[in-house]
Amino acid sequence: MKKSIVVLSAIAALSTTSFAADVSNEAMLKQIEMLKAQIAALESKFEKTEKAVSDERFTKLEKQVQSNKKLALGAKKQSASDNIKWDIDFRTQVDNIQYKTVNGNKPKNNALLTNRLWLGAAYAPNDNTVFKGKISYNKAWGDTANHSQSNTTPGYADFDWVTNENATDNTLKVKEAYWLYKDKTIGGLDIPWTVSVGRRPSTDGLPINMRNMQKANSPLSHVVDVEFDGYSLKLDTEKVLGLPGSWIKICGGRGLTNATPRFDMFSPAYSTDNSKNADVDMLGFIAVPYDDGQYSIHLNYAHAWDLIGFDGASLSSFNTAYQTYMTTPTAANAYAMQMAIPSFKSVGNIDYATILLKAYGIGDGISDYLDDTTVFASFAMSKTDPNANVPGGMLGSTESETGHSIWVGVNAPCPISPNDSRIGVEWNKGSKYWRSMTYGEDSYAGSKIAARGTAWEIYRNQKINNALSWGLSYTNIKYDYTGSNSFFGADGTPYDINSVAAQQQDAVKEAQDIRAYVRYTF
Repeated sequence: MKKSIVVLSAIAALSTTSFAADVSNEAMLKQIEMLKAQIAALESKFEKTEKAVSDERFTKLEKQVQSNKKLALGAKKQSASDNIKWDIDFRTQVDNIQYKTVNGNKPKNNALLTNRLWLGAAYAPNDNTVFKGKISYNKAWGDTANHSQSNTTPGYADFDWVTNENATDNTLKVKEAYWLYKDKTIGGLDIPWTVSVGRRPSTDGLPINMRNMQKANSPLSHVVDVEFDGYSLKLDTEKVLGLPGSWIKICGGRGLTNATPRFDMFSPAYSTDNSKNADVDMLGFIAVPYDDGQYSIHLNYAHAWDLIGFDGASLSSFNTAYQTYMTTPTAANAYAMQMAIPSFKSVGNIDYATILLKAYGIGDGISDYLDDTTVFASFAMSKTDPNANVPGGMLGSTESETGHSIWVGVNAPCPISPNDSRIGVEWNKGSKYWRSMTYGEDSYAGSKIAARGTAWEIYRNQKINNALSWGLSYTNIKYDYTGSNSFFGADGTPYDINSVAAQQQDAVKEAQDIRAYVRYTF
């Protein structure tokens, strides 16, 4: 721009001179040469000035960048070099829970009010390493009528597998805490992989996550929905197998540790106590052999060792003592009942297998509504392997028993407000010896997945804004057999719901839960 001004000025001067007087060609040439020299001198001067200005500007910018960098490093140091990403999931919920028992009783809670908080954290110091954690709080409003929110006598609401899924006390607990290490190749092969160890994200897996608008964890929730400490190795096999979206994950962990407490009077610290339950271990795999973004197949297999439950003899003694106390509530009978409370035994092993088919979108471009509709069907089996030394074996049988369960559902946009709300319907059917490990299911009226009978649920979720949502749901469970929500021993014996044994227990034959919630996520 400045160079152009110099040239224009020279031309203007030349023109003025030409029109001012009649000059010879020789004089004109001399004037032109003089003007050329002046232009060259001016251009040189401007170039030096521009360079000086430019150098000075860049020097100032570099200094500013360095200053900002120092400020950023200082702020990072003040925060302990931490780049933790926090997230919040806070839910306030009211449940209307109604039961019907075999003998015609109707236990209920018209308004169970609960608050549940999940405080999540994630930190990735580099591209290969990640830490994730989640702190949980889940309790009913206020204290409980018996001032024993934990409900540990003789229940097991505080048991480690379900400690964050039950409404207990106001203690903050660790729900998840694990690290991941990942890379893009393994052994020179184009197989991205991830290894992870810690307290696993093992609740709210596919497909139970759909009803609460949550990202699916692992494993498949049809067989396992409990908190667990363990490890996993995931291999993405799409590029080597040529199967769209395929991967496999090897998973294992420990659900119970046998170790003598420190400072015990009779045994060395953390040594195995042979009078107690053996370690409860689990090993299996989760796999997706095909996932093209619309249609997918999901598989899950697991084997668990030395699962716990009450043995038949101890349970029978307690039931007798309980009936005696209820008939004659004396101090002696109360003491006898207290002494007869059974303890868990290692009752045997179990195998689980699941296959789930999911379609995200019905058809191909039929309508926007069908394109945004998800349907699924899941089939699961359980097979027991009882400990021959335990009276009553597993689930009241000393023989290996096989159970099965079917689960189908649909999740779709709500026709009233399809852009920000969804509706769903799910149906479950479980057989006599069906036994899932779904004690951590997000339900206060018992696990519908574990039902030995028929269960169905209808729900609607609505987004208010990016952070706030609300939901309504109705769940109904009709039991064909007893013991659906028990552990793996004689307490899980499947008596026919119309049998004398069921009448003696006054077993629940039907349960329903109407729930409404408001949820904040950020």
